Amino acid sequence: MSLPYAYARTEADDTVDVTMTVNGSEVTLSLPARITLSDALRDHLGLTGTHVGCEHGICGMCTILVDGQASRACLLFAVQLEGAEITTVEGLGRQDDLHPLQESFSKHHALQCGFCTPGFLMSSYDLLTHEPDVATEDLPEELSGVLCRCTGYRNIIDAVDEVAHAHRDGLPGPGNCAQRTLVGRTPSGAGPAAAAEVATAAVPGHHPDEIALPTGEPTITVDVTSQLESAPTEVAQVFGDIRLLARCLPGAELTDELGDDWYRGRARIALGPVRLSFDGMAQVLEQRDDRLVLRAQGKDTGGGSAQAEIVMSATPAGTGVSLHAEARVFLTGRVASFGRSLAGDVSRRMFEDFARGMDRAAAGAEPDVGAKPPGAVAILVGALSDRARARLRSLRQRSRDRTTRRDRRRTPSRDER
Repeated sequence: MSLPYAYARTEADDTVDVTMTVNGSEVTLSLPARITLSDALRDHLGLTGTHVGCEHGICGMCTILVDGQASRACLLFAVQLEGAEITTVEGLGRQDDLHPLQESFSKHHALQCGFCTPGFLMSSYDLLTHEPDVATEDLPEELSGVLCRCTGYRNIIDAVDEVAHAHRDGLPGPGNCAQRTLVGRTPSGAGPAAAAEVATAAVPGHHPDEIALPTGEPTITVDVTSQLESAPTEVAQVFGDIRLLARCLPGAELTDELGDDWYRGRARIALGPVRLSFDGMAQVLEQRDDRLVLRAQGKDTGGGSAQAEIVMSATPAGTGVSLHAEARVFLTGRVASFGRSLAGDVSRRMFEDFARGMDRAAAGAEPDVGAKPPGAVAILVGALSDRARARLRSLRQRSRDRTTRRDRRRTPSRDER
C-alpha cells in the first residue's frame, strides 16, 4: 500500500507541496516535511501574530484554529494540513473593526507584554464558540491551556467573561478573512524593496534592480587575510572568471548567468545533522584583476535567509599574493540561531578554504573544495585549533610581559649602582 504524498518519505532538503486556506486565502507552499505550521505561517506567509514560545505545545502561545478547532501550531507539520482551513489571530479582526474579544481585551487591559495575547484570543474564541454558556467560575480552568507571566490572569478572565455574557446566542465569526496575497518575511530592516526582490528572485531568468541590505548591525562580520603562493598575474585570471571563483567556495554552485553581472546559484553547508541549502542570486558590483565586490542573498528551504556584502582584494606579497576578504552577513531563521560565534567560525573557515581553492585554481589545478558542503567536524576542529593557537599566543605574550616586568624590577638603576 502506497502512502499519501504528504506522508511519503522525503529527504531533508526535498520539498513537499501543500495547499491550505489561511484566513480566507488559498495558498500553496513548497516546504521541507520538517517545517512546523508555526514556522510556515510566520516565515513563509508573514503571519507573525502566531507567536512561538516553548515549541513543545505547553505554553499555548501558538494557538490557532484548524478547521474550526483550537490547535497548537508548533506541534503540527505544515505538510499535514493539506486542504485544511487555518485561522490565525490576524483573521480575527481588522484594526478599524476589531472582534469583540479584541475590544474586550483592550478595554480590560488583558495584556501587558502582549506575547501571550494571540494565544489567549484564539483559545478564547474556540471556547466561546463551542461553549457559549460557560460559567465565570469555570473560566480559569478552561483558559489554563495558555500561560501568561504578566497579568496574573485576572484581567484576561474578566475580558473573556464580558464577551461570554454579551454573546450567549453565539460569538461573531472572524472578521478579517478574505482572499489576499500572503508573502514571507524579509530580514529586519530590509524594507519593501527586499520583499520585491524575493518575489522577483523566484522568477526564472529575472533579477531585482539591486540587493538592498538591511539597516543596522550585521549578524556577523568577517575579516580574513590568507597568503597565496600563486603569482599576482595568475590570481588576476581567477578574479576574472566568476564560474571558476564559485568553484573555489566550499558547497557553492553557480547555476545560471542572468546578464548584467547577475548570477543565480546555491550554497550548502552541513552542521552535524543540520543541513542548510540556500538558493539565491548575486550581483557583482566591481570586478578588477585585484579586487571583487559583490552582494548576495539566498533563502534556505527551512525558512532562513542570508544576505551579504563581500569585498575581496589581492595585494602582491613577495612572490605570492595576500588575499584579504571582508564580509558583512545578515542572517534570519534557523541559521541565525547558531549564534554569532559559531556562524562567524563557519564563515571564516569557508573563506580560508576559498583561499586554498583559489590558490589551486590560479596554479591551473581544479579546486577540490567546491563539490561538497563544509562539514561540522572540519569546522569545529578548525575553529578549536584557531582558538587554541590564539590562546597559546596570548599565554606566551603574557609570559614574556611578566618576564620583562620581573627583569625590570631586578635590574638596579644607575643611581643604585
